[in-house]
Amino acid sequence: MAITLGDEGVMTPYFNLLKFGLGGRQGSGKQMYSWVHITDTCRMIEWLFNHSEIEGTYNCCSPNPVTNNEFMQTLRKATGYSFGLPAYSWMLKIGAFIIGTETELVLKSRWVIPTKALQAGFTFQYPYLKDALKNIVDKTPRKKYRLF
Repeated sequence: MAITLGDEGVMTPYFNLLKFGLGGRQGSGKQMYSWVHITDTCRMIEWLFNHSEIEGTYNCCSPNPVTNNEFMQTLRKATGYSFGLPAYSWMLKIGAFIIGTETELVLKSRWVIPTKALQAGFTFQYPYLKDALKNIVDKTPRKKYRLF
């Protein structure tokens, strides 16, 4: 399962980065980012449950992964931010050490495609990041992603 985007969870740290002007790319920004909208996660689970004839492993992710740079750029646009300072690898290493985590969570590419699900007939409500983020931002109170 790819990183699931919804109105809470992983979006909270992203919104906090934006608030403080840190909504730029992380590392080189070229690493791939597989994601899925929470609605499509729920829909795929239900779809798999209702199709007992389906067997095997299925990737629960959008059919359109993006680069980290594209993700952050799309998020800034969806929330009305015109810029975001980048976080270089050395900055992420310091931050990861302070909070006790690993930088690979941000710096390693995750490039997954739901080929079997698409071939079996599953359709995504949010196949594109722009639409997924617009949906999330539209139902998120402005105070969660804006300072003022």
